[in-house]
Amino acid sequence: MRFLFLLFLIVGLGLAGFAAYTAKNRFDAYEVRLARTLELEAQKDSYVTVAVARRALSYGSELTPERVLFVNFPTRVVDIVGENWFLTEDDLFGEDAPNPSLLRNMEMGEPISRAKITGFGREAGVAARLGEGFRAFTIRVDVASGVSGFLTPSDRVDVFWSGRFRGEAVTRLIIENIDLIAVDQISDQDRNRPVVARTITVRATPQQAAVLAQAQASGALSLSLRGIGDVAETGDLEVNLDDVVGYVAPEPVIAEEIVPEVIAPRRTITIRRGSDVSIVNAD
Repeated sequence: MRFLFLLFLIVGLGLAGFAAYTAKNRFDAYEVRLARTLELEAQKDSYVTVAVARRALSYGSELTPERVLFVNFPTRVVDIVGENWFLTEDDLFGEDAPNPSLLRNMEMGEPISRAKITGFGREAGVAARLGEGFRAFTIRVDVASGVSGFLTPSDRVDVFWSGRFRGEAVTRLIIENIDLIAVDQISDQDRNRPVVARTITVRATPQQAAVLAQAQASGALSLSLRGIGDVAETGDLEVNLDDVVGYVAPEPVIAEEIVPEVIAPRRTITIRRGSDVSIVNAD
């Protein structure tokens, strides 16, 4: 009997301890969930909805409400981006306006920004990317002047002109850091496959377009591809044949001034003896 009593006592204590342990875990979990709920309630005003792509979309696709999803983003992130993102469906699609098109490929869940879509009702193309005050200008290129076909839309290049100026062959940097918006007839910014182009189209001001037109008519244009994020300005740069071969013109030789020797006149004495006349030196 004593053995059974001890056995039941031990089992009872174990069950009581297990029940207490389970109850404590449940209370701890409840407190964690409650704290999380209170935290989310406190941060509810710290989130805003942002329009993102519901699925992967390709360049030129029409953006419709069925292809857009609104998800919560922290307010501090949206504040940094500013007005570049769309926070409501009315901001993105407008009222009774045709749907915009994509200017580049988008991945699922990627925020939709104003730089990635056209204006309302516009198709994806060169005109949609010009902006006010800019013009599209086309430059003829080949495999050499077009950086061996590695140019793609959205790249930035420097433009060099080579020709004869005032009887001398020169190459000059005429425009720096200009945007490429199309290669041949392709304006897809996500195209990264090399292609040997015959023409490239740049985004230029009217003044730059006039310079390019005159330069293309009077000489040959070559392009130099810039690295990503390179915005350094080179300034005036001109090279002639002397710079190519390293010729340095000799300095002009200044002739010494020759002072003529001044010869003092000789003093003479004239002697007359009758009809005879003789001259002798008096020095």
